[in-house]
Amino acid sequence: MKVCITEKPSVAKDIAGILGANVRRDGYYEGSGYYVTWTFGHLCTLKEPQDYTDAWKKWSLGALPMIPQRFGIKLIADKGIEKQFKVIEELIGQADEVINCGDAGQEGELIQRWVMQKAGCSKPVSRLWISSLTDESIKEGFNNLRPQSDFDPLYFAGLSRAIGDWILGMNATRLYTLKYSHGAGNVLSVGRVQTPTLALIVNRQKEISEFVPENYWEIKTVYRNVTFNASKGRYNNEADAQNVINIIKDVPLRVTAVVTKRGKEAPPRLFDLTSLQVECNKKLGYTAEETLRYIQSLYEKKVTTYPRVDTTYLSDDIYPKINGIMQAMTPYSSLTAAVLSKKIPKSKKVFDNSKVTDHHAIIPTNVPPQTVAMSMEEKRVYDMIAKRFIAAFYPDCEFSQTTVNAEAGKIEFKATGKQILIKGWREIYDRDKAQGGVAGNEDADNQIMPQFVVDEEGEHEPSLVKKTTQPPKLYTEGTLLRAMETAGKSVDDEELRDAMKENGIGRPSTRAAIIEILFKRRYIRREKKNIIATNAGISLIATIKDELLKSAKLTGIWENKLRKIERKEYDANLFISELKDMVGKIVINVLSDNSHNNIVIEKEDNAKAKRRSRAKVKQAQEDTVVTSVSDIICPVCKKGHLLKGSKAFGCSEYRNGCSLRLPFEEYNPDLEPTELLRLIESKLNIKK
Repeated sequence: MKVCITEKPSVAKDIAGILGANVRRDGYYEGSGYYVTWTFGHLCTLKEPQDYTDAWKKWSLGALPMIPQRFGIKLIADKGIEKQFKVIEELIGQADEVINCGDAGQEGELIQRWVMQKAGCSKPVSRLWISSLTDESIKEGFNNLRPQSDFDPLYFAGLSRAIGDWILGMNATRLYTLKYSHGAGNVLSVGRVQTPTLALIVNRQKEISEFVPENYWEIKTVYRNVTFNASKGRYNNEADAQNVINIIKDVPLRVTAVVTKRGKEAPPRLFDLTSLQVECNKKLGYTAEETLRYIQSLYEKKVTTYPRVDTTYLSDDIYPKINGIMQAMTPYSSLTAAVLSKKIPKSKKVFDNSKVTDHHAIIPTNVPPQTVAMSMEEKRVYDMIAKRFIAAFYPDCEFSQTTVNAEAGKIEFKATGKQILIKGWREIYDRDKAQGGVAGNEDADNQIMPQFVVDEEGEHEPSLVKKTTQPPKLYTEGTLLRAMETAGKSVDDEELRDAMKENGIGRPSTRAAIIEILFKRRYIRREKKNIIATNAGISLIATIKDELLKSAKLTGIWENKLRKIERKEYDANLFISELKDMVGKIVINVLSDNSHNNIVIEKEDNAKAKRRSRAKVKQAQEDTVVTSVSDIICPVCKKGHLLKGSKAFGCSEYRNGCSLRLPFEEYNPDLEPTELLRLIESKLNIKK
């Protein structure tokens, strides 16, 4: 008997139907030699601090950093989860083989592995790895099951991410809450990804608030109804610019050069998750979380492929399927006809195996969209994906670019104009604009150029245009997602952006959730389309002096290491070890800080959340009075207080030369402060 474990009941139903497991039982399907069961996403989670030792039940500065010797998992406390897990556990016990049918990504791998570990699975395990939920894809996947060991690096990367987030999040949240939220009635949430993301928003607002606008002037002139710009650009002094106007106003403008070049513009790239979220935010006003929800639903309805991807390319094996996909897109037959009328092109800008790892770009499947019930929002997202997919196989847009150089009184001018010669892929979006739909990438306005001849000259109309320097714009969800993707760097070029993805903050599948966490924590708020940092968010970033916690660049480096773990190019244990050392340093630095910041979170509307927050902080404050090792005065220098590092106790005055070091081999890190003090007095022979 083979047991298939899927991530959702709906997926289990689809797979069961294909395998012939048509008998519905309580928590699974049965038939044709298969049991098909399911999880509800995460059934298991990493254990919480109090699950490891009583010393970590109470929030205490003295207990930090909390580093378990070995991390463990537990079932999430929920009756429905406990019941379903028992079903899975019993089925695995009866099985000859287990087939992991979880979501084909890092998080999906982690979810399924934890469930199987918790169930004590010792049976052979195969992996179903598919990029869409169509019947064809599922059948193909079962005909090509892979050994689960092929995906061990993916699991190790997911496990490293989870443990790394636990180490930093649990310790930093308790550390900053206990140190800086005295009497404020809130828990300060600090995380490996959320804090650098918040720092991006806060730093952008700081740039804007500190921005000092400056006036400048540009000189333009109109000749034959074409606007020419002075080549020098801006003038910082109005009088200097006016002097130029006075010089050239009675002098004819002479054309010195005319250059016309033909150019081509390739279709826009296929969508990865981030670019889809950016486009939906820009054109439809959807939040990142909303877009993820809509595209996940479309995937589960089998009309689009796996969404949580970070590539804009297709693998070569998809090429033979393009014709069938386009034929199934009958509502778009007026657009697909041009592609299907001849051999479908195979461009390296679309198909590149070297740019595809686990999954390819988001595209439609061969399931006709008109046969599936979609919400209005889902239809709009599908439409965006469909047209981007069709456009990828249209010809390039061809245009001519004309540049005219001229001069008047030795002042040089330039004018440019662009004329579309062959619309190519732009024809798809021109129809959209005509019908009031969602257009594609827009060009800046281009003036129509008449025929110019070198050495022609004539009267012109110069003018002085006053302008003011502008501050950077506030982040929208779309621009914030781009900033997270490139670790805060502003990058427009798609090739360069691709190269930077491995150093981005978070992953495509998690960025929307990170932004939502910041909203939930009241660190940011929405103002129309803009994202604004609240006073609490600004205060938190100001309080965090340690760049390790808020550096987008450093977080990008961690993400790069996690990707290397997936490729077996970096050791997972080394990644965790580095984070442990970093947290130890952060704890020491914060406890050595003598400032008294007091961060207050904006009021929540939910009364229950208020009470819960107050209870947590009250408990945390009570605990610091009783259990903190920082109450122990250093027995060596008599100035500092005891700190708990990653491998030993030390003194808060270590930077000023105090040499106290009490290794954990001799001083148990889990001792209560009173017992620890007694041991120190005994071993160091200190008289009371």
